[in-house]
Amino acid sequence: MSRAEVTDAGAARAEATGAGAARPGARPVAGRRPQTASGFLALFRNELHLTFRRMRTKVLLGILAALPILIGVVVKLNTDSPHGGGGGAPSFIAQTTQNGLFLVFTALAVALPVFLPMTVGVVAGDSVAGEAATGTLRYLLVAPAGRTRLLAAKFTAGLVFCMAATAAVALAALATGAALFPLGEVTLISGDTIGFADALLRAVLVAGVVAASLAGLVAIGLFVSTLTGSGIAAMAATVGLVITVQILDAFPQLDPIRPFLFTHYWMNFSDLLREPMYWDGVWKDLGLQAAYVAVFGSAAWARFSSRDISA
Repeated sequence: MSRAEVTDAGAARAEATGAGAARPGARPVAGRRPQTASGFLALFRNELHLTFRRMRTKVLLGILAALPILIGVVVKLNTDSPHGGGGGAPSFIAQTTQNGLFLVFTALAVALPVFLPMTVGVVAGDSVAGEAATGTLRYLLVAPAGRTRLLAAKFTAGLVFCMAATAAVALAALATGAALFPLGEVTLISGDTIGFADALLRAVLVAGVVAASLAGLVAIGLFVSTLTGSGIAAMAATVGLVITVQILDAFPQLDPIRPFLFTHYWMNFSDLLREPMYWDGVWKDLGLQAAYVAVFGSAAWARFSSRDISA
């Protein structure tokens, strides 16, 4: 994005936040949006536009969409090979050869530990720091009363990106699975068989849980992004934190703290592929994400609301 485009985008969103707020007692400037729901929606739309028009975002979504295609092709070639059969393959991959819909669950299981959090970490980490680096943040922070609304818009846009990233994986997996493998009744990992329509609804439910599982990471990335004026540093710190937490979660010696790590319950979405569905692990995951959103969202607000924009 050119500097002129960045400046124009910053100025447009500054108008949405009410930047250039009037002095006490002054009349409202014509065209300034009040602190209302409509003003928030205008700012939110601008944040979405800024996020999804970046080439980096498009490339990340493209990589996520290519992942299930690669998995499907590899599984198909391995199945057709005289040495294939997948006797020792994980249950998701073994089920994929029987029904292409299971490629959705396989792709999400592969993407969730690494690929999805890395892409979300990049977008969330750059949300504030990236604008500070380009200079557009000054447009947005001129009106102190709009800082909370701006931060809320950035967080909501981050959640939308989580849904878009998860949908990119799920939809590409569904299309690839339908092209390479048969479709029909689905045998769950509990051994029960359900119809294709019911299985498709479970795929939508699983994708929604996976997207919600990334909410805590969005809040963490947003907080990190308020601590620095370098977008690259914020992205690197957020992604590095994800990798570090994943490593810590793999050590049984850390059992006392593992349940409090935001990645610990991520893979519990597999409990929704049983009959009946097990919700205990899913609720633990969503509750933990809500706690991280509350803690790091508050920390981000405390830092952002008092940020000095003169530097």
